Amino acid sequence: MTTVDQPVDVLLSDGTTVQLRPIRPDDAPGIVAMHARFSERTRYLRYFSPYPRIPERDLQRFVTVDHRDREALVVLAGGRIVAVGRYERLGPEAPEAEVAFVVEDAYQGRGIGSVLLEHLADAARRVGIVHFVAEVLPANGAMLRVFSDFGYQLQRQFADGVVHLAFPIAPTEATLEVQRGREHRTEARSIARLLAPRGVAVYGASATGQGVGAAVLGHLRDGGFTGTVVPVHPTAATVAGLPAYPRAADAGVPVDLAVVAVPPEAAPAVVADAAAAGVHGLVVISAGFAEAGAQGAAAQRALVRAAHAAGMRVVGPNCLGVANTDPAVRLNATLAPALPPPGRVGIFSQSGAFGVALLAEADRRGLGLSRFVSAGNRADVSGNDLLQYWQDDPGTDVILLHLETFGNPRKFARLARRIGRTKPVVALASPARPPGVGDSAGPDAVAVAALFTQSGVIRVDTVAELLDVGVLLAHQPLPAGPRVAVVGNSSALTGLAAAALAAQGLTLADGYPRDVGPNGTASELAALLAAAAGDERVDALAVTLAPPLPGQPADADVTAALPAALDAGKPVVATVLAGRAPAGLPAYGGVEEAVRALGRVHRYAEWLRRPSGTLPELPGVDRAAGQAALRPEGADVPALLAAYGIDLVRSVPARTPDEAVDAARRLGFPVALKAAAHGLRHRLDLGAVRLDLPDAATVRRAYAEMAAAFGADVLVQPMVPPGVACVVELVEDPAFGPVVGFGLGGVATELLGDRAWRAVPLTDRDAAELVDEPRAAPLLRGHRGAAPVDRAALADLLLRVGRLADEQPRVRALTLNPVLARPDGLSVLHATVRLGAALDRPDTGPRRL
Repeated sequence: MTTVDQPVDVLLSDGTTVQLRPIRPDDAPGIVAMHARFSERTRYLRYFSPYPRIPERDLQRFVTVDHRDREALVVLAGGRIVAVGRYERLGPEAPEAEVAFVVEDAYQGRGIGSVLLEHLADAARRVGIVHFVAEVLPANGAMLRVFSDFGYQLQRQFADGVVHLAFPIAPTEATLEVQRGREHRTEARSIARLLAPRGVAVYGASATGQGVGAAVLGHLRDGGFTGTVVPVHPTAATVAGLPAYPRAADAGVPVDLAVVAVPPEAAPAVVADAAAAGVHGLVVISAGFAEAGAQGAAAQRALVRAAHAAGMRVVGPNCLGVANTDPAVRLNATLAPALPPPGRVGIFSQSGAFGVALLAEADRRGLGLSRFVSAGNRADVSGNDLLQYWQDDPGTDVILLHLETFGNPRKFARLARRIGRTKPVVALASPARPPGVGDSAGPDAVAVAALFTQSGVIRVDTVAELLDVGVLLAHQPLPAGPRVAVVGNSSALTGLAAAALAAQGLTLADGYPRDVGPNGTASELAALLAAAAGDERVDALAVTLAPPLPGQPADADVTAALPAALDAGKPVVATVLAGRAPAGLPAYGGVEEAVRALGRVHRYAEWLRRPSGTLPELPGVDRAAGQAALRPEGADVPALLAAYGIDLVRSVPARTPDEAVDAARRLGFPVALKAAAHGLRHRLDLGAVRLDLPDAATVRRAYAEMAAAFGADVLVQPMVPPGVACVVELVEDPAFGPVVGFGLGGVATELLGDRAWRAVPLTDRDAAELVDEPRAAPLLRGHRGAAPVDRAALADLLLRVGRLADEQPRVRALTLNPVLARPDGLSVLHATVRLGAALDRPDTGPRRL
């Protein structure tokens, strides 16, 4: 069985889609047809001979494999086989296999070889193959580059006119970096083709001018699109004053994008017509797909399969559309009649209704738009694709996202960490987390907000807040620190602003707030603002302006003073209750909104200033042993933890006094006796734990008392030195994938939810911050004269749990409770593990859509 026993769709280097699946015996005609399309050079480079035709015996061997010792994967484009890759094990149970692939001439140079190598290596690793060997003619430079550019440690040998290659296929940091670099480029190119089309075909625009299709067509035409707009209509000669055609190809012009506004039952014909015209992507405005029920979901899946088979990507269905304000493009393929002015902010909205609100509010605030995409049902193109595109988009400096759900949360967190280092990412996303994930409740709303911060994402709660932050990032520099000068013409407003700072992690700069009073003039306020902007004790300014009093002179229009605050290169937010702020100065309707936006941008600037950390090497980790500990009937918890260098103090179960005494003798006195129920094993306060039992009589007496109160099942453990009780948790979070939590033990800290959380993979910095972040963390550093514990040992434990989470996707929840931390190390007393299905976790393994 391979990782692609079901077909998967993959992107090529030019952004087109193809399908990849294992070969089948009925592929024989397709293999023969592909072979017939090969050039003589391609045949010679693959087979080391002219090989004009495939003998029947060879053909049957090619298409009949066992998917274990012999595997072959085919790549299909437009329904026909265009490439095949295979490996063959070099002997029964041998750890080596020979790998080879061949690509049809028309598809060479588009990244198929590297995709095949990724999937073949992944399939081979799953059946115990650890090395690939290959033989390549020296003239086959393209194939040699496929191997050499992948990051593997190649061994080369030249003999008998052939280059012999050998390399281990275990993934490494180098191969992962290469794979993700290719993923980034292919996904970015696939989106670029959608947002800068040479021509747009519109399906479903009525000749009467009524309906959704006609609306989008009108917006395309009236928005000044610089390419060609092609209405596709079965009978009309013109639609909306534009020449119409029964088929998109009949227009005789390049058409890269198709806007689809037809009922779901008509979609297959549209996909076929668009494919015949060479379209690269579909924007499906139509509703009636997955959001309408099971039948619509089936139609949606069929739509995406057909589009991918034709090399196209899909935005939607049930979406608002896409837009690009670049003067060289001027694309408005949306249901919005007008777009915000051109600018440098990219917006992604999953919901069409939210998208309308976002565009309207951005226009009202004068927030300049670069690109806009509404994904609707997100059947294919998602926010992650747009992040890949925006990373290198020279026209976009700030990214705003509205996310209802996360299709690939782990990938989102990874991309956000990378992209956030150069471009701020602001996300309107719910902090709510579905219940029922393992034994832990997982991160609460505050912790989820911290997880977003860890990934460099500025999370907001409303459309208004999304644009509050977006306007500030688009027009102002980042603050160099938390010190804010509050300046205005009203002591009441400046007092409100000063009081709001602390809740946002900001501090009031020394000597502030200051105000010129209700009778202050514009020139007086300008002088005060200029002084604050030049003050070395100030990192940012918050300006509050009340309306002038009746009868004030003309100079009382204090908004004229605001430009004086913009000259020092420090961020400025303004609350202007009367008048209009100058262009480039973020103005807010209330003091709280202004300070909240500034606080969120400050936390992002702090994240940028912190080192990102590294993924340290961890001695004593054996991934294969960890995998072996995950048996079909459940996990061998001690073996699983031992595979990651985590020692679990031995526990022996007992159901009778004699069994308890026998266990104590085998472990060695003194021992601890604990109620076996998971929630009681650390409840010393309830009498469910008895410590330092020195002999058999004491054990019997303790057992009798505990059995009467908590039941017959107990655990017997050897005594370990005392320490500060801590808890380490691992849960699968819907927004971030696996996350690791840390807190101190005890009923009070559990009741207060005093846990810190970080998303996997954990860096050394993440682990250190986890240890120090809980409110009770001072107990670890020697509170009230106690000896400080070994916090480095705790950080190492967290790193190992993070590595386990990263490498063992069947582990859906894990709890270590308690972990006793001491000055000389730590002891893990109890562990529980919950397993899930052996499914691949998103964002792991070879590339696929």
